[in-house]
Amino acid sequence: MISITILAKNSEETLEKTLESTISFPEVVILDTGSTDGTLAIARKYPNVKIFEGPFEGFGKTHNRATSLASNDWVFSLDSDEVLSEELINELQTKTLDPNCVYAVRRKNFLYDKEITGCSGWNPDWVLRLYNRKSTSFDQAEVHEKVIVPPHLKRENLTYTMSHIPYRRVFDFLQKMQSYTDLFARQHKGRKKASMLKAIIHSWATFLKSYFLKKGFLCGSEGFLISAYNGHVAFYKYLKLHEENLKLKLK
Repeated sequence: MISITILAKNSEETLEKTLESTISFPEVVILDTGSTDGTLAIARKYPNVKIFEGPFEGFGKTHNRATSLASNDWVFSLDSDEVLSEELINELQTKTLDPNCVYAVRRKNFLYDKEITGCSGWNPDWVLRLYNRKSTSFDQAEVHEKVIVPPHLKRENLTYTMSHIPYRRVFDFLQKMQSYTDLFARQHKGRKKASMLKAIIHSWATFLKSYFLKKGFLCGSEGFLISAYNGHVAFYKYLKLHEENLKLKLK
């Protein structure tokens, strides 16, 4: 039996569709990290949802905290802006799971109701989400966390997909950029070198890779927006890291 785990904070715009897609699972664990909107009111409408509240300690640690609150050893980690397809739901509920495997699912990413078929990180987008907590866990990364696949475990891709709507307006891009770049700088300060030049180089390299190598140019204006965003994220990640490293030197 599988428990669904979800991290949530101010997710009222997307959470209802997410929870509707999990309604046939006996247990959905929501770990809320400080919502001030209608997120918790939405979650309380679903009898299969168990709500917990706690601090955000970085994505990796917080995912592992949510996993520890589940009743079942098999856990599917779902974001509050993701929706399981009917085919994937059936696959999850009928598949014989191997404790020596971790399972990846492909996300279909959308921007402004348009499926994005190019751009770095948008397509193809395979994410490891189904695992047995006795065999593995998430790493401790502040951001860009992932399920650990030790040598004794195999990776298997599930057949069907889920949809993902990470951004609905320009504000969402800016909000996530601020959050993710802060977490990146916090995670790598004192461990990774950074400079203004490195920030500029990473920014342009990221944009060019996303727009040309990953065929963002085939996705119209949305592809340009995403590629420009990817470049800006890279720039501010390394600029903030440079600033944090300078603070350490001054101390």
